[in-house]
Amino acid sequence: MAKRKNKRGNNRDERASFIVDMFREFPDNKFSLKHLAAASGGADRDGRTMTFAIVRQLIEDGFVEEVARSKYRLSRSAMPRFRGVVSTASPGVLYVSVEELESDVYVSRRNAGGALEGDTVELVVARRSRDGELEGTIVNVVERSTRPYVGTAEITANSIFVTPDSRRLGCDIYLPRKKNAKVESGDKVLVRVVDWPEGERLPHGELVDILGKAGDNDTEMHAILAEFNLPYRFERDVINAANRIDDGITKEEIERRRDMRPRTTFTIDPADAKDFDDALSLHKLDEGLWEVGVHIADVTHYVTPGSVVDNEAVERATSVYLVDRTIPMLPERLSNELCSLRPHEDKLCFSAVFTLNENLDIIDEWFGRTVIHSDRRFTYEEAQAIIECGEGDFRDEILTLNRLAQGLRKERFKHGAIAFERDEVRFRLDDKGKPIGVYTKIQKEANMLIEEFMLLANRRVAEYCAYRMSNGRRVARPMVFRVHDEPSEDKLERFREFALRFGHYFKAQKGRAIAKEMNKLLGTISGRPEHNAITTLAVRSMAKAVYTTDNIGHYGLAFPFYTHFTSPIRRYPDMMVHRLLASYLSGAKSADKVHLEQLAVHSTEREIIASDAERASIKYKMAEFMKDRIGEEFEGVVSGLTEWGVYVELDDTHVEGMAFLRDIDDNDYYRFDEARYEVVGRSSGIRLTLGSRVRVRVKNVDLNRRTLDFKLLL
Repeated sequence: MAKRKNKRGNNRDERASFIVDMFREFPDNKFSLKHLAAASGGADRDGRTMTFAIVRQLIEDGFVEEVARSKYRLSRSAMPRFRGVVSTASPGVLYVSVEELESDVYVSRRNAGGALEGDTVELVVARRSRDGELEGTIVNVVERSTRPYVGTAEITANSIFVTPDSRRLGCDIYLPRKKNAKVESGDKVLVRVVDWPEGERLPHGELVDILGKAGDNDTEMHAILAEFNLPYRFERDVINAANRIDDGITKEEIERRRDMRPRTTFTIDPADAKDFDDALSLHKLDEGLWEVGVHIADVTHYVTPGSVVDNEAVERATSVYLVDRTIPMLPERLSNELCSLRPHEDKLCFSAVFTLNENLDIIDEWFGRTVIHSDRRFTYEEAQAIIECGEGDFRDEILTLNRLAQGLRKERFKHGAIAFERDEVRFRLDDKGKPIGVYTKIQKEANMLIEEFMLLANRRVAEYCAYRMSNGRRVARPMVFRVHDEPSEDKLERFREFALRFGHYFKAQKGRAIAKEMNKLLGTISGRPEHNAITTLAVRSMAKAVYTTDNIGHYGLAFPFYTHFTSPIRRYPDMMVHRLLASYLSGAKSADKVHLEQLAVHSTEREIIASDAERASIKYKMAEFMKDRIGEEFEGVVSGLTEWGVYVELDDTHVEGMAFLRDIDDNDYYRFDEARYEVVGRSSGIRLTLGSRVRVRVKNVDLNRRTLDFKLLL
């Protein structure tokens, strides 16, 4: 206890003042009468009598409360109350974000008052811990979060107990059996907590949806979507609104557009793609002069601002790509029919048409609405075969576009773009969605061909929309950009130290010179065992790309202007850009920047959630793939480290799991050295860091939590 500054004494007023200050200084402490009497001036009979009278008066005034037999503390009602939102929660602890306070408030589960993640609460800040962390007590749950929990139901005679898939809650959720008669044991369900009555062991919930039987592929994929609060179906009014959209292309509409139907045009997409939102055309203008058209489905012709379909697209903001399915931003009527650039059909597009010479100089560019007619639908594999053997449909066009694309790619890296190339895991699934194989996606020239022309269109549209000319000078216009900031010096320093452990020197630089050094290093490690580990940490050292109206350029691509224009079927920012481009082409000088920024921030948030859901589906399929391999041994590399264990990525399959340090049975003590980012054996001197080769045995698979437990074999 801190040394008291106020004077103790036998005078009642002095003693009362001292006791009040004690309660205020230590609001979470419980004091006995004996302690209060001794601390405030004496524990003799008279002192205890006076102290009791003072405390009794403080209780009557509501300043002090009795919390146990002859134990007293500052009344919760006498402490300043704050309102905040529970930001993170685990079985033992939660944190509350309060706008007026400098940091989140730590609340132990015993002082949580039944609050859960996302709840709006009232709390009192009881004290500050030794390390300066604010600690508090929740006194009231103001509003329950509507966030649902996914779990598996177990039925008893009168009750249903739902065990959440997530560890965060730390307990089951109770449902009354009578109200939820359709629920069966083993069902995966979606429930929402509505109350946690005082004295009850479990929170009470209400049933939101029955997803199906646990373990069924559709059930588990829907469960992932529900966990991240992502939709897994369109409401009927949205589908009906989409179905009512007129699919006719009138003569008047064609006359308002540039007619690109005579141009040789085709799409190149994955073999399993159902929507084709971009196409390329090529036309030879003169010797060494090419007209390249980048044609994007004109979604905004069909979807008007404020309509039912548009409002749904705003809310979703992006399509979601799980292992076995796509949850589209737009109903199938639009994504797979009206706006899909299917071969041998006239389609409405928004296009960027460039005139390029052999030096890749842009001689001319044109943006506007078009009508196209795709001559052929290629898969990436078909286009790649033509590139490699030089034979096939439209061979001249594909070979020319590939040559131009490779030139654009070379120029991009010459100007400082960063070449991150990491293995992407893909699964071979049977007809029930069960993984029967794992492979890695390989980027080849056909993929790069499409990528480079999409990048070209995106950056040129961004630059056109960013400014207008007025009296010979450029005036900024509101625009939605895709930006990527420079990496922080701290992260780069940690990356430099990590690379040095593998014998690779990453020279400290600033600005675009960082990208040059990064490419040099990534080229050096290509094909080496440490490639994935160093590339992973290099990506983590970079800033995250976001949508915003404040342009700072795209560092990773080395573009001063960049946006997303080329995928309006699956990204709402692209629809925003289409509307902005149409507006500026028609002569508008400005747009509502505040509204654009709000939509940009929302789109970034939804993109992050969609990415998290995609990773969750990959983890589930990894666990499902390995569930019949418990006890088998595999080689792999360390892909991450924590104080309790190391993550190991298996060779060939890239399946990742956790190997706990406590499970190592070689009688050594292993600890995590955070400063050096390595795990060290105290006696053996064994050191594990990112990229270290190890052998593991599969110990356990938990499908509900999508986790794999390995045992390190050292």
